[in-house]
Amino acid sequence: MARAAKTVFVCQNCGATAPRWAGKCASCEEWNTLVEETDTGPPPGSGLTKASKGRAITLESLKGSSKRTPRIPTGLEELDRVTGGGLVPGSALLIGGEPGIGKSTLLLQLASAIAQRGGRSLYFSGEEAIDQVRLRAERLGLAEAPVGLAAETHLSTILATLDAEPSAQLIVIDSIQTLWSDTLEAAPGTVSQVRAATQSLIRHAKRHGATLLLVGHVTKEGQIAGPKVIEHMVDTVLYFEGESGHPFRILRAVKNRFGPTDEIGVFEMAGEGLRQVKNPSELFLGDRDASAPGTAVFAGIEGTRPLLVEIQALVAPSALGTPRRAVVGWDSNRLSMLLAVLDARCGVSFAQNDVYLNVAGGLKITEPAADLAAAAALLSSFSGKPLPPETVYFGEISLSGAVRAAANTAGRLKESQKLGFSSAVIPALGEIEATGISLDLSRLSHLKMLAERVTACD
Repeated sequence: MARAAKTVFVCQNCGATAPRWAGKCASCEEWNTLVEETDTGPPPGSGLTKASKGRAITLESLKGSSKRTPRIPTGLEELDRVTGGGLVPGSALLIGGEPGIGKSTLLLQLASAIAQRGGRSLYFSGEEAIDQVRLRAERLGLAEAPVGLAAETHLSTILATLDAEPSAQLIVIDSIQTLWSDTLEAAPGTVSQVRAATQSLIRHAKRHGATLLLVGHVTKEGQIAGPKVIEHMVDTVLYFEGESGHPFRILRAVKNRFGPTDEIGVFEMAGEGLRQVKNPSELFLGDRDASAPGTAVFAGIEGTRPLLVEIQALVAPSALGTPRRAVVGWDSNRLSMLLAVLDARCGVSFAQNDVYLNVAGGLKITEPAADLAAAAALLSSFSGKPLPPETVYFGEISLSGAVRAAANTAGRLKESQKLGFSSAVIPALGEIEATGISLDLSRLSHLKMLAERVTACD
Protein backbone atom coordinates (compact mmCIF):
# COMPACT_ATOMS: atom_id res chain seq x y z
CA MET A 1 0.00 0.00 0.00
CA ALA A 2 1.40 3.40 -0.98
CA ARG A 3 2.38 5.76 1.74
CA ALA A 4 -0.05 8.64 2.18
CA ALA A 5 1.28 12.03 1.17
CA LYS A 6 2.24 14.14 4.16
CA THR A 7 1.53 17.88 4.13
CA VAL A 8 3.84 20.16 6.08
CA PHE A 9 4.54 23.89 6.16
CA VAL A 10 8.18 24.75 5.44
CA CYS A 11 9.83 28.10 6.24
CA GLN A 12 11.46 29.47 3.10
CA ASN A 13 13.96 31.42 5.19
CA CYS A 14 15.41 28.84 7.59
CA GLY A 15 13.95 25.51 6.40
CA ALA A 16 12.09 24.73 9.63
CA THR A 17 8.87 22.70 9.35
CA ALA A 18 5.56 23.14 11.13
CA PRO A 19 2.42 20.96 11.17
CA ARG A 20 0.15 23.95 10.50
CA TRP A 21 0.41 27.41 9.01
CA ALA A 22 1.32 30.40 11.15
CA GLY A 23 2.01 34.02 10.36
CA LYS A 24 5.47 33.91 11.94
CA CYS A 25 8.05 31.13 11.85
CA ALA A 26 8.74 29.87 15.36
CA SER A 27 12.37 29.13 14.49
CA CYS A 28 13.68 32.29 12.77
CA GLU A 29 10.75 34.58 13.71
CA GLU A 30 10.32 35.81 10.13
CA TRP A 31 6.82 36.71 8.98
CA ASN A 32 4.90 35.12 6.08
CA THR A 33 7.60 32.58 5.19
CA LEU A 34 5.68 29.32 5.79
CA VAL A 35 4.63 27.59 2.55
CA GLU A 36 2.60 24.40 2.31
CA GLU A 37 4.47 21.51 0.71
CA THR A 38 3.59 17.86 0.13
CA ASP A 39 6.29 15.24 0.45
CA THR A 40 5.44 12.26 -1.74
CA GLY A 41 8.79 10.53 -1.61
CA PRO A 42 12.54 10.97 -1.59
CA PRO A 43 14.27 12.87 -4.41
CA PRO A 44 15.69 10.88 -7.33
CA GLY A 45 19.29 9.80 -6.97
CA SER A 46 19.28 10.26 -3.22
CA GLY A 47 19.65 6.56 -2.45
CA LEU A 48 16.73 6.75 -0.02
CA THR A 49 14.12 4.96 -2.10
CA LYS A 50 13.92 2.06 0.31
CA ALA A 51 15.00 1.19 3.80
CA SER A 52 18.29 -0.69 4.10
CA LYS A 53 20.08 -2.34 6.95
CA GLY A 54 23.32 -0.66 7.89
CA ARG A 55 26.67 -2.38 8.01
CA ALA A 56 29.63 -1.93 10.28
CA ILE A 57 32.55 0.03 8.85
CA THR A 58 36.23 0.09 9.75
CA LEU A 59 37.30 3.07 11.82
CA GLU A 60 40.53 4.86 10.94
CA SER A 61 42.98 6.72 13.17
CA LEU A 62 44.05 10.32 12.78
CA LYS A 63 47.63 9.25 12.16
CA GLY A 64 48.49 8.04 8.71
CA SER A 65 49.38 9.14 5.21
CA SER A 66 46.81 10.95 3.11
CA LYS A 67 46.79 11.82 -0.54
CA ARG A 68 47.13 15.45 -1.52
CA THR A 69 43.92 16.89 -2.92
CA PRO A 70 44.24 17.05 -6.73
CA ARG A 71 43.47 20.29 -8.50
CA ILE A 72 42.13 21.18 -11.94
CA PRO A 73 43.62 24.49 -13.17
CA THR A 74 40.87 26.67 -14.59
CA GLY A 75 43.01 28.89 -16.78
CA LEU A 76 41.68 31.90 -14.80
CA GLU A 77 44.37 32.86 -12.28
CA GLU A 78 42.02 35.00 -10.19
CA LEU A 79 39.55 32.13 -9.84
CA ASP A 80 42.37 29.72 -9.00
CA ARG A 81 43.50 32.14 -6.26
CA VAL A 82 40.04 32.25 -4.70
CA THR A 83 39.48 28.49 -4.80
CA GLY A 84 42.91 27.72 -3.36
CA GLY A 85 44.74 26.61 -6.50
CA GLY A 86 42.03 25.27 -8.81
CA LEU A 87 38.92 23.09 -8.79
CA VAL A 88 38.86 19.87 -6.77
CA PRO A 89 37.30 16.80 -8.49
CA GLY A 90 34.18 15.64 -6.67
CA SER A 91 33.65 18.96 -4.93
CA ALA A 92 30.60 21.23 -5.00
CA LEU A 93 30.79 25.01 -5.26
CA LEU A 94 28.00 27.54 -4.76
CA ILE A 95 28.29 31.03 -6.25
CA GLY A 96 25.87 33.87 -5.51
CA GLY A 97 25.57 37.47 -6.58
CA GLU A 98 23.19 40.23 -7.60
CA PRO A 99 21.29 39.87 -10.90
CA GLY A 100 23.37 41.10 -13.83
CA ILE A 101 26.63 41.10 -11.88
CA GLY A 102 28.26 38.63 -14.31
CA LYS A 103 27.81 35.16 -12.76
CA SER A 104 26.70 33.50 -16.00
CA THR A 105 29.49 35.23 -17.92
CA LEU A 106 32.12 33.99 -15.47
CA LEU A 107 30.80 30.43 -15.52
CA LEU A 108 30.60 30.34 -19.31
CA GLN A 109 34.22 31.52 -19.49
CA LEU A 110 35.18 28.86 -16.92
CA ALA A 111 33.35 26.06 -18.76
CA SER A 112 34.97 27.10 -22.03
CA ALA A 113 38.44 27.25 -20.48
CA ILE A 114 38.07 23.71 -19.06
CA ALA A 115 36.73 22.40 -22.40
CA GLN A 116 39.54 24.02 -24.40
CA ARG A 117 42.06 22.30 -22.13
CA GLY A 118 40.64 18.89 -23.02
CA GLY A 119 38.11 18.47 -20.20
CA ARG A 120 34.40 17.76 -20.62
CA SER A 121 32.22 20.70 -19.51
CA LEU A 122 28.43 20.56 -19.24
CA TYR A 123 26.33 23.71 -18.84
CA PHE A 124 22.67 23.42 -17.79
CA SER A 125 20.78 26.71 -18.03
CA GLY A 126 17.45 26.95 -16.24
CA GLU A 127 16.90 30.68 -16.79
CA GLU A 128 17.99 31.23 -20.40
CA ALA A 129 17.23 29.51 -23.68
CA ILE A 130 20.01 27.87 -25.65
CA ASP A 131 20.00 30.70 -28.19
CA GLN A 132 20.57 33.26 -25.42
CA VAL A 133 23.57 31.35 -24.12
CA ARG A 134 24.92 31.00 -27.65
CA LEU A 135 24.63 34.76 -28.21
CA ARG A 136 26.65 35.38 -25.06
CA ALA A 137 29.24 32.85 -26.18
CA GLU A 138 29.56 34.62 -29.56
CA ARG A 139 30.00 37.98 -27.84
CA LEU A 140 32.72 36.51 -25.62
CA GLY A 141 34.43 34.78 -28.54
CA LEU A 142 33.77 31.32 -27.06
CA ALA A 143 31.39 29.88 -29.66
CA GLU A 144 33.97 27.32 -30.80
CA ALA A 145 34.57 25.90 -27.30
CA PRO A 146 33.33 22.25 -27.03
CA VAL A 147 30.92 22.86 -24.13
CA GLY A 148 27.87 20.60 -23.74
CA LEU A 149 24.85 22.93 -23.45
CA ALA A 150 21.26 22.26 -22.43
CA ALA A 151 18.30 24.33 -21.25
CA GLU A 152 16.60 22.10 -18.67
CA THR A 153 15.06 22.40 -15.20
CA HIS A 154 13.71 18.88 -14.58
CA LEU A 155 15.99 17.23 -12.03
CA SER A 156 15.41 13.66 -13.23
CA THR A 157 16.23 14.64 -16.83
CA ILE A 158 19.43 16.35 -15.76
CA LEU A 159 20.52 13.34 -13.67
CA ALA A 160 19.79 10.97 -16.56
CA THR A 161 21.87 13.17 -18.87
CA LEU A 162 24.74 13.23 -16.38
CA ASP A 163 24.64 9.44 -16.07
CA ALA A 164 25.05 9.28 -19.85
CA GLU A 165 28.11 11.61 -19.58
CA PRO A 166 30.24 9.87 -16.92
CA SER A 167 33.43 11.60 -18.12
CA ALA A 168 32.19 15.14 -17.35
CA GLN A 169 34.85 17.12 -15.52
CA LEU A 170 32.76 20.24 -14.82
CA ILE A 171 28.99 20.52 -14.31
CA VAL A 172 27.43 24.00 -14.18
CA ILE A 173 23.83 24.47 -12.96
CA ASP A 174 22.47 27.97 -13.59
CA SER A 175 20.63 28.20 -11.30
CA ILE A 176 19.77 25.79 -8.49
CA GLN A 177 16.52 27.66 -7.67
CA THR A 178 15.06 26.80 -11.09
CA LEU A 179 15.30 23.01 -10.72
CA TRP A 180 12.29 20.91 -9.72
CA SER A 181 11.54 17.29 -8.97
CA ASP A 182 8.17 15.70 -9.68
CA THR A 183 8.47 13.66 -6.48
CA LEU A 184 7.88 16.84 -4.49
CA GLU A 185 4.66 18.80 -4.72
CA ALA A 186 6.31 22.17 -4.22
CA ALA A 187 7.14 25.05 -6.50
CA PRO A 188 10.67 25.46 -7.90
CA GLY A 189 12.82 27.56 -5.60
CA THR A 190 11.18 26.38 -2.39
CA VAL A 191 13.28 24.92 0.39
CA SER A 192 12.30 21.31 -0.34
CA GLN A 193 13.03 21.54 -4.06
CA VAL A 194 16.38 23.33 -3.63
CA ARG A 195 17.52 20.94 -0.91
CA ALA A 196 16.51 17.83 -2.88
CA ALA A 197 18.17 19.06 -6.09
CA THR A 198 21.37 20.01 -4.30
CA GLN A 199 21.58 16.69 -2.47
CA SER A 200 21.06 14.64 -5.65
CA LEU A 201 23.56 16.64 -7.72
CA ILE A 202 26.25 16.54 -5.03
CA ARG A 203 25.79 12.79 -4.71
CA HIS A 204 26.30 12.37 -8.46
CA ALA A 205 29.36 14.66 -8.50
CA LYS A 206 31.10 12.79 -5.69
CA ARG A 207 30.29 9.41 -7.21
CA HIS A 208 31.75 10.32 -10.62
CA GLY A 209 34.52 12.70 -9.50
CA ALA A 210 33.09 15.73 -11.32
CA THR A 211 33.26 19.31 -10.09
CA LEU A 212 29.78 20.72 -9.51
CA LEU A 213 29.21 24.47 -9.71
CA LEU A 214 25.81 25.78 -8.61
CA VAL A 215 24.51 29.31 -9.11
CA GLY A 216 22.34 30.64 -6.28
CA HIS A 217 19.99 33.60 -6.22
CA VAL A 218 20.48 36.20 -3.50
CA THR A 219 18.00 37.98 -1.25
CA LYS A 220 17.63 41.73 -0.93
CA GLU A 221 20.07 41.56 2.00
CA GLY A 222 22.72 40.08 -0.30
CA GLN A 223 22.64 36.56 1.18
CA ILE A 224 22.19 33.43 -0.92
CA ALA A 225 18.48 32.59 -1.01
CA GLY A 226 17.21 29.44 0.63
CA PRO A 227 18.09 27.76 3.91
CA LYS A 228 21.63 27.85 5.26
CA VAL A 229 21.75 24.05 4.99
CA ILE A 230 22.54 24.48 1.28
CA GLU A 231 25.72 26.38 2.13
CA HIS A 232 26.63 23.66 4.63
CA MET A 233 26.17 20.93 2.02
CA VAL A 234 28.61 22.39 -0.53
CA ASP A 235 32.39 22.55 -0.13
CA THR A 236 32.93 26.14 -1.27
CA VAL A 237 30.76 29.25 -1.17
CA LEU A 238 31.69 32.18 -3.40
CA TYR A 239 30.11 35.63 -3.58
CA PHE A 240 30.37 37.76 -6.71
CA GLU A 241 30.26 41.41 -5.64
CA GLY A 242 30.31 44.75 -7.40
CA GLU A 243 28.46 48.00 -7.93
CA SER A 244 26.34 48.46 -11.05
CA GLY A 245 28.07 51.77 -11.79
CA HIS A 246 31.58 50.32 -11.60
CA PRO A 247 33.19 47.86 -14.02
CA PHE A 248 35.07 46.08 -11.22
CA ARG A 249 33.87 42.75 -9.84
CA ILE A 250 35.09 41.04 -6.68
CA LEU A 251 34.91 37.25 -6.32
CA ARG A 252 35.12 36.46 -2.62
CA ALA A 253 35.37 33.07 -0.89
CA VAL A 254 33.46 32.91 2.40
CA LYS A 255 33.77 29.14 2.82
CA ASN A 256 36.35 26.78 1.37
CA ARG A 257 37.08 23.27 2.63
CA PHE A 258 40.08 22.99 0.31
CA GLY A 259 41.71 26.40 0.70
CA PRO A 260 41.76 29.74 2.51
CA THR A 261 38.64 31.79 3.17
CA ASP A 262 38.21 35.55 2.66
CA GLU A 263 40.42 35.33 -0.44
CA ILE A 264 39.37 37.58 -3.32
CA GLY A 265 39.79 37.68 -7.07
CA VAL A 266 39.38 40.93 -9.00
CA PHE A 267 37.80 41.13 -12.45
CA GLU A 268 36.85 43.97 -14.76
CA MET A 269 33.68 43.77 -16.84
CA ALA A 270 34.44 44.60 -20.48
CA GLY A 271 32.74 44.10 -23.83
CA GLU A 272 34.52 40.79 -24.37
CA GLY A 273 33.59 39.48 -20.92
CA LEU A 274 35.31 39.46 -17.55
CA ARG A 275 38.95 40.49 -17.71
CA GLN A 276 41.32 39.46 -14.92
CA VAL A 277 43.02 42.26 -12.97
CA LYS A 278 46.61 41.34 -12.10
CA ASN A 279 47.32 44.37 -9.88
CA PRO A 280 44.07 45.55 -8.25
CA SER A 281 45.85 48.19 -6.15
CA GLU A 282 46.78 50.17 -9.26
CA LEU A 283 43.22 49.73 -10.51
CA PHE A 284 41.57 51.15 -7.39
CA LEU A 285 44.03 54.04 -7.23
CA GLY A 286 44.05 54.82 -10.96
CA ASP A 287 41.70 57.85 -10.90
CA ARG A 288 42.84 59.23 -7.58
CA ASP A 289 42.92 63.01 -6.99
CA ALA A 290 45.56 63.36 -4.30
CA SER A 291 45.21 67.15 -4.05
CA ALA A 292 41.61 67.07 -2.78
CA PRO A 293 40.93 67.15 0.97
CA GLY A 294 39.22 64.11 2.43
CA THR A 295 41.10 61.31 0.64
CA ALA A 296 43.38 58.76 2.29
CA VAL A 297 44.97 55.56 0.99
CA PHE A 298 44.32 52.46 3.07
CA ALA A 299 46.79 49.59 2.89
CA GLY A 300 44.56 46.59 3.50
CA ILE A 301 44.68 42.81 3.33
CA GLU A 302 42.04 40.74 1.53
CA GLY A 303 42.72 37.09 2.28
CA THR A 304 46.45 36.77 1.61
CA ARG A 305 46.60 39.64 -0.90
CA PRO A 306 47.74 43.16 0.06
CA LEU A 307 45.36 45.67 -1.48
CA LEU A 308 45.59 49.47 -1.55
CA VAL A 309 42.36 51.40 -1.92
CA GLU A 310 41.31 55.02 -1.56
CA ILE A 311 38.90 56.05 1.18
CA GLN A 312 37.01 59.27 0.46
CA ALA A 313 35.26 61.43 3.05
CA LEU A 314 33.12 64.54 2.75
CA VAL A 315 32.20 66.62 5.79
CA ALA A 316 29.75 69.45 5.07
CA PRO A 317 27.66 71.76 7.28
CA SER A 318 24.21 70.35 7.83
CA ALA A 319 20.91 72.19 7.62
CA LEU A 320 19.07 69.30 9.23
CA GLY A 321 18.23 68.82 12.87
CA THR A 322 19.82 65.38 12.70
CA PRO A 323 22.90 65.43 10.44
CA ARG A 324 23.08 62.74 7.79
CA ARG A 325 25.53 59.82 7.85
CA ALA A 326 25.98 57.93 4.57
CA VAL A 327 28.46 55.12 3.94
CA VAL A 328 29.30 53.13 0.79
CA GLY A 329 31.63 50.13 1.05
CA TRP A 330 32.13 50.27 4.84
CA ASP A 331 30.18 49.44 7.99
CA SER A 332 27.91 52.33 9.01
CA ASN A 333 28.11 51.25 12.66
CA ARG A 334 31.88 51.48 12.44
CA LEU A 335 31.60 55.05 11.14
CA SER A 336 29.31 56.02 14.02
CA MET A 337 31.79 54.59 16.52
CA LEU A 338 34.69 56.42 14.86
CA LEU A 339 32.86 59.76 14.94
CA ALA A 340 32.09 59.26 18.62
CA VAL A 341 35.75 58.51 19.40
CA LEU A 342 36.90 61.62 17.49
CA ASP A 343 34.44 63.72 19.49
CA ALA A 344 35.06 62.22 22.95
CA ARG A 345 38.82 61.52 22.75
CA CYS A 346 40.11 64.13 20.29
CA GLY A 347 37.73 67.06 20.76
CA VAL A 348 36.68 67.07 17.08
CA SER A 349 32.90 67.23 16.85
CA PHE A 350 30.91 66.36 13.73
CA ALA A 351 27.55 67.03 15.44
CA GLN A 352 26.68 69.93 13.09
CA ASN A 353 27.95 68.29 9.89
CA ASP A 354 26.73 65.78 7.36
CA VAL A 355 29.29 63.00 6.90
CA TYR A 356 29.70 60.93 3.73
CA LEU A 357 32.23 58.11 3.46
CA ASN A 358 33.00 56.11 0.33
CA VAL A 359 35.40 53.31 -0.60
CA ALA A 360 36.50 54.04 -4.16
CA GLY A 361 36.05 51.44 -6.89
CA GLY A 362 33.07 49.61 -5.40
CA LEU A 363 35.13 47.51 -2.96
CA LYS A 364 33.57 46.50 0.36
CA ILE A 365 35.91 46.63 3.35
CA THR A 366 35.28 44.71 6.55
CA GLU A 367 38.76 44.92 8.05
CA PRO A 368 39.05 46.90 11.35
CA ALA A 369 42.47 48.18 10.24
CA ALA A 370 40.67 50.64 7.94
CA ASP A 371 39.77 52.76 10.99
CA LEU A 372 42.92 54.90 10.83
CA ALA A 373 42.58 55.65 7.10
CA ALA A 374 38.91 56.55 7.53
CA ALA A 375 39.74 58.83 10.46
CA ALA A 376 42.48 60.54 8.44
CA ALA A 377 40.07 61.14 5.54
CA LEU A 378 37.41 62.54 7.90
CA LEU A 379 39.86 64.87 9.63
CA SER A 380 41.24 66.04 6.29
CA SER A 381 37.80 66.91 4.95
CA PHE A 382 36.79 68.53 8.24
CA SER A 383 39.86 70.79 8.27
CA GLY A 384 39.89 71.36 4.50
CA LYS A 385 43.55 70.36 4.25
CA PRO A 386 44.69 67.55 1.96
CA LEU A 387 46.81 64.71 3.30
CA PRO A 388 50.31 63.99 1.95
CA PRO A 389 49.69 62.11 -1.31
CA GLU A 390 52.57 59.66 -0.83
CA THR A 391 51.35 58.33 2.55
CA VAL A 392 49.31 55.23 3.39
CA TYR A 393 47.36 54.57 6.61
CA PHE A 394 46.24 51.48 8.49
CA GLY A 395 45.45 50.61 12.09
CA GLU A 396 42.49 49.71 14.29
CA ILE A 397 41.08 52.33 16.67
CA SER A 398 39.66 51.32 20.03
CA LEU A 399 36.95 53.15 22.00
CA SER A 400 39.64 54.73 24.14
CA GLY A 401 41.23 56.27 21.05
CA ALA A 402 44.25 53.96 21.16
CA VAL A 403 45.62 52.79 17.81
CA ARG A 404 45.96 49.01 17.84
CA ALA A 405 48.29 46.88 15.77
CA ALA A 406 47.17 45.30 12.47
CA ALA A 407 48.07 41.87 11.13
CA ASN A 408 50.57 41.38 8.28
CA THR A 409 52.15 44.81 8.63
CA ALA A 410 55.15 43.86 6.50
CA GLY A 411 52.94 42.75 3.59
CA ARG A 412 51.03 46.03 3.63
CA LEU A 413 54.21 48.09 3.67
CA LYS A 414 55.86 46.12 0.86
CA GLU A 415 52.81 46.58 -1.38
CA SER A 416 52.79 50.31 -0.60
CA GLN A 417 56.47 50.64 -1.43
CA LYS A 418 56.02 48.72 -4.68
CA LEU A 419 53.35 51.21 -5.81
CA GLY A 420 55.57 54.22 -5.15
CA PHE A 421 54.47 55.41 -1.70
CA SER A 422 57.22 56.79 0.48
CA SER A 423 55.70 56.96 3.97
CA ALA A 424 53.16 55.18 6.16
CA VAL A 425 51.22 56.07 9.30
CA ILE A 426 50.92 52.90 11.37
CA PRO A 427 50.22 51.76 14.95
CA ALA A 428 52.97 52.20 17.52
CA LEU A 429 52.81 48.55 18.54
CA GLY A 430 53.52 45.59 16.31
CA GLU A 431 56.72 44.03 15.04
CA ILE A 432 57.90 44.68 11.49
CA GLU A 433 60.30 42.65 9.42
CA ALA A 434 62.26 45.56 8.00
CA THR A 435 63.89 43.53 5.23
CA GLY A 436 63.56 45.49 1.99
CA ILE A 437 61.31 48.20 3.49
CA SER A 438 62.55 51.77 3.09
CA LEU A 439 59.34 53.66 3.88
CA ASP A 440 59.33 56.54 6.34
CA LEU A 441 57.24 55.15 9.20
CA SER A 442 55.21 57.32 11.57
CA ARG A 443 53.97 55.36 14.57
CA LEU A 444 50.87 56.49 16.46
CA SER A 445 49.75 55.29 19.86
CA HIS A 446 46.58 57.42 20.06
CA LEU A 447 44.14 58.90 17.57
CA LYS A 448 44.68 62.35 19.07
CA MET A 449 48.19 62.39 17.58
CA LEU A 450 46.71 62.01 14.10
CA ALA A 451 44.09 64.71 14.75
CA GLU A 452 46.78 67.18 15.83
CA ARG A 453 48.95 66.33 12.83
CA VAL A 454 46.18 66.64 10.22
CA THR A 455 44.69 69.88 11.55
CA ALA A 456 48.16 71.43 11.91
CA CYS A 457 49.52 70.49 8.43
CA ASP A 458 49.97 73.25 5.88
